Amino acid sequence: DTEGLLRIKEENQKHYRRAQRHQEKKEKIQRHNRKLGDLVEKKTYELKTQYEHLAKLRRTHILELTSVIFPMAEVKTSMRDPADVSSESDNAMTSSTVSKLAEARRTTYLSGRWVCDDHNGDTSISITGPWIILPNNGDYSAYYSWVEEKKTTQGPDMEHNNPAHTISAALCYATQLVNTLSLILDVNLPKKLCNRQVETQQGNHEFCGENLSRHRFTRAVKKLNANILHLCFSQHVNLDLLHPLHTLRNLMYLVSPDTENLGR
Repeated sequence: DTEGLLRIKEENQKHYRRAQRHQEKKEKIQRHNRKLGDLVEKKTYELKTQYEHLAKLRRTHILELTSVIFPMAEVKTSMRDPADVSSESDNAMTSSTVSKLAEARRTTYLSGRWVCDDHNGDTSISITGPWIILPNNGDYSAYYSWVEEKKTTQGPDMEHNNPAHTISAALCYATQLVNTLSLILDVNLPKKLCNRQVETQQGNHEFCGENLSRHRFTRAVKKLNANILHLCFSQHVNLDLLHPLHTLRNLMYLVSPDTENLGR
């Protein structure tokens, strides 16, 4: 029993010395982890600072791009409200009917509810100049209506003073601006749209170079609107301001100096 007791004491001493070594290793690992934690915290702060600096640079580039090369502005049109015209031609129409027609024209069904849109049809958005405009309400039917008319009617005046040229030019500039913004913001776009003239011969150019059919035109417009919305979502633009059909107005909200997260 005495020999067994001595043997157990020796084993306990070995375990004690081993426990001390493990405790020293534990303390060493804890000191190392604290150093790494401080280093990670420092690097995280430096990375955050670099991101903020990068965001400021991106914001500066975007604001310069949209003020010098791709300026956008709201243009008031001289279109008269159909309700006013109808009231003048029909004396029997009551004032309440006129007001209801005007209200219906300024109302849009958005996100499951009817909202008032005073800009619907009354204004247009210009890009690169006041002569290149898009309807604010996203109605580009004038383009493919002109294409269909051109197929059946040929004349010297068909190539001049038609809205199809301004619509296609504005959409082409908008595509170029969106592609440039995606490069500056380092955001991958969900839809591929080409704005380079060299692609026209290969049939990849979306809006310029040829008269698109209604199907191809509306498909290209949907892809452009999807890309714009994707950029707006990436920059945390207020969702209440966006409309899936308002191409240039969504772009204006995206590049507005009031967009706090622009450049993130």
